[in-house]
Parts: sequence; structure tokens; C-alpha cells
Amino acid sequence: MTVSGVHLWLILWKAFDAVREHAERHIESLGLCLSDFGVLEALLHKGPLPVNTIGGLIRLTSGSITAAVDRLEKKGLVERRNDPGDRRARVVHLTAPGEELISKAFADHEAAMERATAGLSDSERAEAAELLKKLGLAAKGQRGTA
Repeated sequence: MTVSGVHLWLILWKAFDAVREHAERHIESLGLCLSDFGVLEALLHKGPLPVNTIGGLIRLTSGSITAAVDRLEKKGLVERRNDPGDRRARVVHLTAPGEELISKAFADHEAAMERATAGLSDSERAEAAELLKKLGLAAKGQRGTA
């Protein structure tokens, strides 16, 4: 059976939407929105980061990432500190309550994502991951030829 590029794209789109909806429902059940969860998760796994670096990692515009950090700062979950290496820069750090919240929330989220992807065996997940990486790299190489 031959699958056209358009058909594959539609399948990817629908699958992504289904998994993302599952993730968003779970994250919202933790009392967080997706962007706030993304900021906290990035800080948990990457350590303190400048605001613009976090925005790039979680794909938020400069205005959206600033708003997310402001919200989290008001809740006492993150704090901005001066960068000792660059007086102009500010670095975002998790506070102790922020680290506690995201550590628990991420563990819960990890379990929710296991449930969301349970339709594939371990070997199918590994194969899907490799194929999707290959597809993404090939599509990136085609930029400008759209």
C-alpha cells in the first residue's frame, strides 16, 4: 500500500492532536497551563536559564514567555536573578516550592504519557521514534523548497 505525503501528514496531525489533548488535560488537572508546565519542566531538567532561552526551548514568543515567567513568579514557583556573568541578563531559577511542584507534576505527567502511548509496544515506540526523527530531519532538509 502506498501512502501519499498528504495522507501521512494528516495521520501525524491527528495523532499529535490526540496525544497533545491527552497531555493538556492531564497538565490542567495538575492546576497548570501548558506554557507554565513547559517553563517549570525546562528549569527542572536544564537548570536555571535566561528567559529567552526558555522561550526557544518551549516554543513561546518573547511576550508569551515573559507572561508565563511573570505568572510563575507571582505564584512563588520561580524567581529571576541577575546573571553573575552578564549584568544585563536575568536568569530564571526554580524556587523550592516550584521544584517540589514540578517534580511531582512531571512524575505524574510521565505516567500519563505512558498511558497515552500504551497503544504501541516498546519496540513499536522505538521504531516510531526513529522513523519520526528521520522524517523530521528529511523535512528540515527540504526547507525553502516548499
